[in-house]
Amino acid sequence: MDDALSSEAAMVNDRPGRLREFWFYFRENRGAMIGLAIFAVFTFLALFGPWVAPHDATAQFRDATLQPPVWQDGGTWTHILGTDPLGRDMLSRLIVGARFSFFVGVFVVCIAATGGIIIGLIAGFSPKWLDSIIMRIMDIVLAFPSLLLALVLVAILGPSLTNAMIAIAIVLQPHYVRLTRASVMSERQKDYVTSARVAGAGTMRLMFVTVLPNCLAPIIVQAALSFSTAILDAAALGFLGMGAQPPTPEWGTMLAEAREFILRAWWVVTFPGIAILVTVLAINLMGDGLRDALDPKLKRS
Repeated sequence: MDDALSSEAAMVNDRPGRLREFWFYFRENRGAMIGLAIFAVFTFLALFGPWVAPHDATAQFRDATLQPPVWQDGGTWTHILGTDPLGRDMLSRLIVGARFSFFVGVFVVCIAATGGIIIGLIAGFSPKWLDSIIMRIMDIVLAFPSLLLALVLVAILGPSLTNAMIAIAIVLQPHYVRLTRASVMSERQKDYVTSARVAGAGTMRLMFVTVLPNCLAPIIVQAALSFSTAILDAAALGFLGMGAQPPTPEWGTMLAEAREFILRAWWVVTFPGIAILVTVLAINLMGDGLRDALDPKLKRS
């Protein structure tokens, strides 16, 4: 028992060194650092968007409908990125829309990861028959195209941003279950787990204290990638009218509202699309950096 406790204490004391090592390998990836910088701006806008935006995101300027950006003929500094068909400021809607996309990513990752990790731990420590039942259910969920399954769930629950987030979290959960189970099955065979079991550690302690901390590296990478997937799926559902509903300034909903004006006013479609592209690309770059920093096989000497 004392050996098990001393090994856990050594792991806790070594955390500052591990963090320094992680940061050393992470910052070597320039793409990851660029992604981190963009994500920091995205997070700032999500937290303080309503105070940073020059106008109210839902305010309508009827005398300035479909006004072009400032650098184009007819544009003004009052509306730097122009206005939409209802005269709402595009820049303000994009800034405030970051809050909804950020909230979608955080909510989906928290729900999907929490449920997936718990189910994956249960599958990894359960008898073979229960493990088989859990994994076959996950296989059935994965057999459906993710967006199609999300559409079906939103159609059942009703179109709204909250229901869209719940549907996306359910769709992404099997990835965490399979990843956690695979990591648990690998870790269970190692000596430190056997030592903890011999020392008298119960199943719950083995699952959440002994094994889970050593399974977090791939789960963290999956969480970063799921964050971008959640933003994309929420935008897709919003574009199809099954996600956030007007006048919510969500980027996918903005695209849906503006698609009929794509030839007359390119900016009403281009800017929300660029916002989605840049955000998802930045998060994916961060995910690559996390993978390189957390996977020992990819670390350079």
